[in-house]
Amino acid sequence: MLTSLESLLQNKIGVASLLGVMTIGFILLEMLPVAAKRLSEKFSKIWVIAEILLFVLVGAEVNVLGVLDIFTKGIIIIFIGLIARTIGVIISTYGHNLTMREQLFCCISYIPKATVQASIGAIPLAMGVASGELMLSIAVLAILITTPIGAIGIRLVSKNLTNVR
Repeated sequence: MLTSLESLLQNKIGVASLLGVMTIGFILLEMLPVAAKRLSEKFSKIWVIAEILLFVLVGAEVNVLGVLDIFTKGIIIIFIGLIARTIGVIISTYGHNLTMREQLFCCISYIPKATVQASIGAIPLAMGVASGELMLSIAVLAILITTPIGAIGIRLVSKNLTNVR
């Protein structure tokens, strides 16, 4: 409903429909926590199916040869992005009484990215952007590289953190 309102009013007034959806979620959680919990459980069940569908559709669009063509450049781009994200996390957590291990955990937990890349990676291709296939290939490469690194890193660092306390 909010997205339709945003489309309808786009030339007259700025409406941030996704921000509105998040705000409604926060208000529901604050005012009606029981209803919010029930809704969350229902949407979680729907999301399981939607996530499978999302990844299947993205996988169907990917040109495997395109991924192989940009493999080295893609890895370089991804790791530059991960370094920038890590610096951002360190800056964000600085001064919050976190130990170095806790900061490291925050950095590592911010690595695995899959759902966002899967959901927006194909948008440039769908919009007819000249390099859309290249962007989708890098998004898929980011999923393939960062997800296992992040999952393994989170498991290893979290075990070390729990042993400390």
